[in-house]
Amino acid sequence: MGAIHLIRHGQASWESDDYDQLSELGYRQASWLGQSWESSGFEPTWSVAGSLKRHAQTAVGVIDAIDGDLYDVDAGWNEYDHLALTGASSASDRPSDPKEFQRQLDASLEAWVAGTGSAAGQSFAEFQGRVLGALDVAVENGGPGQQVAVFTSGGPIALVASHLLTGDASLFITLNRVVVNASVTTLMVGRGGTRLLTFNEHTHVPRDGVSFR
Repeated sequence: MGAIHLIRHGQASWESDDYDQLSELGYRQASWLGQSWESSGFEPTWSVAGSLKRHAQTAVGVIDAIDGDLYDVDAGWNEYDHLALTGASSASDRPSDPKEFQRQLDASLEAWVAGTGSAAGQSFAEFQGRVLGALDVAVENGGPGQQVAVFTSGGPIALVASHLLTGDASLFITLNRVVVNASVTTLMVGRGGTRLLTFNEHTHVPRDGVSFR
């Protein structure tokens, strides 16, 4: 039996025009996860990250804590462009109330999943295909006794979890709302296929350090 650990990046820089950059809290969240791995003696046998800056910064923060090996890069694990999807690429376009942005995002996602929207030119079907393709590569590396670490975003994690639970993307939007920064979702890989073991585990993050964006 092998395992794949899907790690969401630490908190990004919501109030900056460069959203794709960990905030001060985001760096601490990555460090907390790394410290929990170090204290438990856990070390992945293979690590991979999406190509976004926040993925790399999270991977480095976690892996440095365990003096681990370098990671590979697979853009298949990149997030959909949720800022372009909602028209909030600039910090000045983003509502200060996170609940208001979540309402905007949910409405945009509904249209995108239904096939009537676009995330920076990418359809939902294209997003789904590349994420599930990246998962296939991770599964190939997650054979018996292997521990794969994937540094990615909330959207790919929610999509994978939905497919493993229902066989389709019907839970994608629901699960996408609740993925905590620096959380870990673990999949079991065995003869019976790939199954969801845990979702959104974040006990390594102090209660006052929990964030969702």
